[in-house]
Amino acid sequence: MVTIDQELCIGCGICAKDCPGHAIVVKEGKAQVIHSCIQCGHCVAVCPVRAAAIPEYDMEDVEEYDPETFRLSPETFLHAVKFRRSIRNFKEKPLEKEKLERIIDAGRYTATAKNAQASTFVVVQEKLAEFKTIFWEELPSVLKTLQEVAPAYVRPFRLFYEKWKRNPQDDTFFFNAPCFLLTAAENPLDGGLAAANMENQAVAEGAGALYSGYLMRAVSASPRLREWLEIGDKPVACCMLLGYPAVSYRRTAPRKKADAIWK
Repeated sequence: MVTIDQELCIGCGICAKDCPGHAIVVKEGKAQVIHSCIQCGHCVAVCPVRAAAIPEYDMEDVEEYDPETFRLSPETFLHAVKFRRSIRNFKEKPLEKEKLERIIDAGRYTATAKNAQASTFVVVQEKLAEFKTIFWEELPSVLKTLQEVAPAYVRPFRLFYEKWKRNPQDDTFFFNAPCFLLTAAENPLDGGLAAANMENQAVAEGAGALYSGYLMRAVSASPRLREWLEIGDKPVACCMLLGYPAVSYRRTAPRKKADAIWK
């Protein structure tokens, strides 16, 4: 439940007006919570005196608005979007723990339907070699499953597997990335939005990412891989490979004109 510190509350009513669930009213000059809500945190974010709180969350994690640190021009943001590249050539250098933690923070702060905050993030870096071993052991059974549920993927997976059997040192499937990040979510949109923010954060950290639909298919089709990753029955929303790019891009890449409808 949201709580309102009655001593701090000044009865301005801003939280009540901004509450999407109409869970707050002002009575006798003070804000009061009248029923449970989705704990979106709007009241916490909008209160001018920090009277609102959600005790079950880490309130020390709440940051004050500072216009000096919230200065991101539209031109800078669009340039960052245009300049992103799918990385397929990584340096043999692991990502630092503090950078990975900020990347995950970018995911957990992403909007979710009904504020479910139910996405699970699995970071595989220290045990990536172990994961790869299990992956290749599982691929024959994955191929059998894909033959039934997604036959279009069978041929490329078989080619990957045959190439790996000829040369187990060949890392074409993982592109020598030092880190594998999986997002699982009941709502695929929640996972996709989180993945986009995490990639943006990774780029801000000097790293790069490659979204892997192949890994999504493989993990989804393998109970053993799902068990190893500890995601249970939660659907796989996104898989990405992370690391420091071993290639430098000098300019943005061209794109088609926007297929946009203006009315």
